[in-house]
Amino acid sequence: MGAPEKENEALQLLRIIWKDIAKKPKNQIDDIIRGPPDPIKQDDKLHLGKEDQALQLLKLISENIVKMPIEIQKLVGSGGGTTSKPITRMPSMVNVKRTYSSRILFLAAEMGNTKFVVELIRQYPDLIWKVNDNNQSVFHIAVKHRHEGIYNLLYEIGSMKDLITPLKDQNENNMLHLVGKSAKRKRLQDVSGVALQMQRELLWFKEVEAMIPPSYRERKNKDGLTPHELFTKEHKDLVSQGEKWMKGTASQCMVVAALIATIVFAAAFTVPGGYNQSDGIPIFHTTPTFIVFVVTDAISLFSSTASILMFLSILTSRYAERDFLESLPKKLMLGLTSLFLSITSMTIAFSVSFFVLYRKGLIWVPIVIGFLAVMPVFLFAWLQYPLLADVIHSTYGSRYLFRPRKLILYYKNPRH
Repeated sequence: MGAPEKENEALQLLRIIWKDIAKKPKNQIDDIIRGPPDPIKQDDKLHLGKEDQALQLLKLISENIVKMPIEIQKLVGSGGGTTSKPITRMPSMVNVKRTYSSRILFLAAEMGNTKFVVELIRQYPDLIWKVNDNNQSVFHIAVKHRHEGIYNLLYEIGSMKDLITPLKDQNENNMLHLVGKSAKRKRLQDVSGVALQMQRELLWFKEVEAMIPPSYRERKNKDGLTPHELFTKEHKDLVSQGEKWMKGTASQCMVVAALIATIVFAAAFTVPGGYNQSDGIPIFHTTPTFIVFVVTDAISLFSSTASILMFLSILTSRYAERDFLESLPKKLMLGLTSLFLSITSMTIAFSVSFFVLYRKGLIWVPIVIGFLAVMPVFLFAWLQYPLLADVIHSTYGSRYLFRPRKLILYYKNPRH
């Protein structure tokens, strides 16, 4: 109960602070957003040219001369004379690019803090044009780290997105190249199943591909790779793992479906009560419970057979990249659904058969057995429902992952 209140208080504090900052001049706002520069690393100094090394050496000498007595400074500055002024100015290092890794806007985008980014952009819309040291906007960072909440803000800024999405970094990677790179393992863990993780990556690639201008979809980076070629290279292992996971799941489920089909097929010819020896018609063929037994047994047989065929089609699929988008998840979803239906109808047929035999005198026997027969159905639903729910949500619910119906960037702020 305390988490939402803390979040609201933090947002209120952010609005108060940022409202005062937004009133400052543009250069001061940019300095606050940029943050302090990173210290120059020793490796950066080693990459300086000979001229820069000489300037660096001169700077060190000047720093030590400043610390000397005034008389020695005069001697050094005038060659022994006494008319020169003390050395107080030092040459500065040039050609050393300063980096700013503590930019709060891009740190928030990297962490997926959508509310923080939204509050900043509302008061200072120019932030959508800001880029980091690698010439990447906040939307590029969101795509790189797979944060759909921040990425969806592109749909609210109108035609300006056509000027932001084509931006390229220092390696000539555009936004589609960034989504072509494999996501962080932490983001992939939010989706259960390697095949569904590959499906989510394909959804991201298709979404960004439709977002950027068509002429940038086949652009090559410095490595000479198009976005699709980079996607194939980066996700090669994920495709292999997804194929292994899908085949393993299909094989195990197909064994269960085949066992059920064998049982219910045999039960269809060994009906409860047996057959009439004169004409071969089942003795209880006019009993309503017997009709229920026959129908449920047939449903179990047909659904288990359909499940076997669906899992068999999974095993014989070609496992191309695009198959993970809809084809394989739908086959797995249909296979699991038909398997659940076959188990349910099999238990119903088993329970009804006892009503046929013990409907007179010992009615409590089929009632107790019917309640016990419900246990495997609920057990299967409890164990396999998370997988089936994930497949359904990832296949059909992911269409609402992008382009949300509710706008969050531009609206009248509520009073607090």
